[in-house]
Amino acid sequence: MNSGFLPISKNEMNTLGWDRPDFVYVTGDAYVDHPGFGVAIISRVLEAAGFRVAILSQPDYKSCDAFREFGRPRLGFLVTAGNIDSMVAHYTVAKKKRSYDYYSPGGAAGKRPDRATIVYCNRIREAFGDVPIILGGLEASLRRFAHYDYWSDSVRRSILVDSRADLLTYGMGEHILLRIAALLDKGVPIKKIRDVRGTVYLCRPEEPVHYPLAATFDYNELKTDKRRYAEAFGVQYKNQDAIGGKAIAERYDDKLLVQNPPMPPLERQELDRVYALPYMRTYHPSYEAAGGVPAIEEVRFSITHNRGCFGACNFCALAFHQGRTVRSRSAESVLAEAKQITELPDFKGYIHDVGGPTANFRYPACDKQLTDGVCASRKCLAPTPCKNLKVDHSEYLRLIEQIEALPRVKKVFIRSGIRFDYLLADKSDAFFCKLVRDNVSGQLKVAPEHCSTAVLRCMGKPEFSVYERFRKKYFELTKEAGKEQYLVPYLMSSHPGSTLSDALDLALCLKRDHYAPEQVQDFYPTPGTASTVMFYTGINPLDGKPVPVTTDYREKQLQRALLQYNRPQNAPLVREALRKLGREDLIGYGAECLVRPERVTTPPRKSQAKKATETHRPTSRPNAKKRPTAPKHQSKRKNSPQKIR
Repeated sequence: MNSGFLPISKNEMNTLGWDRPDFVYVTGDAYVDHPGFGVAIISRVLEAAGFRVAILSQPDYKSCDAFREFGRPRLGFLVTAGNIDSMVAHYTVAKKKRSYDYYSPGGAAGKRPDRATIVYCNRIREAFGDVPIILGGLEASLRRFAHYDYWSDSVRRSILVDSRADLLTYGMGEHILLRIAALLDKGVPIKKIRDVRGTVYLCRPEEPVHYPLAATFDYNELKTDKRRYAEAFGVQYKNQDAIGGKAIAERYDDKLLVQNPPMPPLERQELDRVYALPYMRTYHPSYEAAGGVPAIEEVRFSITHNRGCFGACNFCALAFHQGRTVRSRSAESVLAEAKQITELPDFKGYIHDVGGPTANFRYPACDKQLTDGVCASRKCLAPTPCKNLKVDHSEYLRLIEQIEALPRVKKVFIRSGIRFDYLLADKSDAFFCKLVRDNVSGQLKVAPEHCSTAVLRCMGKPEFSVYERFRKKYFELTKEAGKEQYLVPYLMSSHPGSTLSDALDLALCLKRDHYAPEQVQDFYPTPGTASTVMFYTGINPLDGKPVPVTTDYREKQLQRALLQYNRPQNAPLVREALRKLGREDLIGYGAECLVRPERVTTPPRKSQAKKATETHRPTSRPNAKKRPTAPKHQSKRKNSPQKIR
């Protein structure tokens, strides 16, 4: 087994003595050989099974020449846009082009095309014709069905149809790719691979389907009928479980797209093996001259200990990708990785995170999920915790303590999401106390998102009163520990269900609590989330009920401005929003007011105007320079996280 980086060029491949690779892995990201990157995990898993994988990272997509770098692979091409959707990587929620790319060398933008998966596949077809092409990664996984595309404001076809690839893998791909690779290695044609779980394929409508079908939809109907589209997503969401999930089909004229049921999640020993593979834990050295790859900084000294999330927020794509069933690594596996981190040359003694999708989940939400799968019509935590929910932080607490006991470790932080409602549901305060005392790096980030009950229901989040109880206890424990620490709540504006009135309620709540948020996230309609379906259809796909939606750009600006009412540049928007709501009483100088009135310039009296005219007659030098005016006063107040009491 090669202990260095996988080859990213023909010269590197020749150095290894390969005549050709089994797979060429095309990715829109720079090559980072770290378990925080999907390409690294899949390529190392295939390597461990005896397959040769070459990495074609950020190829020049303007012609097919770059895709011939390694020649025709023995088994096929693997294609991914990278760690995130290429459109999200390129554009802000306002659809403005980003100037920085965390997954490219030196943060340089423009290294991958829009809709990278489709472009890469078309170039491969130009270069090699009918070579097998298998899609994977987040972009492919979340666009596997007909999906609303925010950037074109339309319902696009499945990415498998548009890319002309042979097979699409969704979810976590280790077992899926191993199964496909083994079949290809035995000589099974890619067009005959139809029964692998976790895959999507195209066939003729009359061909038999290997698994029972939950439903069949027609793209021509989905792209025009919003209610039907919402119904389709609801069926997809409810069948995203390896135990209870069924196959789903979509018609595209003379073709039938079939999604097989999900692949079961990796169990603890299998996860341990994946994370024990020989990752180099950094970016390829060829990127050093450009300053490296910025994305490594977030994960270099961090550990992922779990997968899946039963929190299932409606605006999060995790439920549609990793699924709602939680699995975690053993303490021994996590400790082994922690020891590796302590041996890195630039390790300073700080483990930045021991987390995952939700840091404080270690096991499935209840025993029933192990035999019957997740509930199709009930969330585990929202709006209230299920009576069958098992809450226990003891193993996670011991794991953190074991890492802290390692030589050279000074501090272990927990920076990925803490689910505060799950934390409060624990009858023991042991983990909460330890978290506050030892594992917060000055400020803890949590996600209440909003204060409106109606909005929180649309988000799939708990009542705001739960967050208030958490906040109160957090500061009590902080005081007991003799610490000066902060709480930074994530907030979201313009989520489906949120009206201008709801935004005002949140602004008043923030003012009451003396909190001035540095950042507010505008809702971003990305593929694969229930909230995006609400945004497009005005219907909650999980219960079929109507949802008010803000699509007007101006109103989105007003909602965001209200949440950051204290910023001087937002004052005109805040006044506009308050007048629109009939709340002029909040414009003024009183303690309850959100914003001051406009500055009124008093016109000069007639005598003063006449005197000014006489005094300031034009000089004999028409081009004389004006005396520079003094700069306006600029506030020096820092907009830093506030302590919430």
